[in-house]
Amino acid sequence: MKVYNIKDFAKGWIVGNFEPAVYQNPHVEVAHHFHEKGFVGDKHTHKIGTELTYLVRGALLASGEKLETGDMFVYYPDEIADVEFLEDTDLIVVKWPSVTDDKYSVG
Repeated sequence: MKVYNIKDFAKGWIVGNFEPAVYQNPHVEVAHHFHEKGFVGDKHTHKIGTELTYLVRGALLASGEKLETGDMFVYYPDEIADVEFLEDTDLIVVKWPSVTDDKYSVG
């Protein structure tokens, strides 16, 4: 058995084609994110990857739609990820494939 701590990983990303990773692979990325109420994420898009987000706890606006604990949303390639946190929020994010340079800031 090997034990890890989330603090040892870049922005909560634990699985993917990068270092450090608990499991390194080119097929999928997995992260645990925590954002405080009022945080506004950087607007961005992916040209290749699809990104699924599961709200473990909290509430947010994703592209203007209010989502809460238990909800999930998917951003497909070329859609603009635009997220604002209405409460302290825990998320699990899954992105596929794991292409580390596939994130583009949008205005």
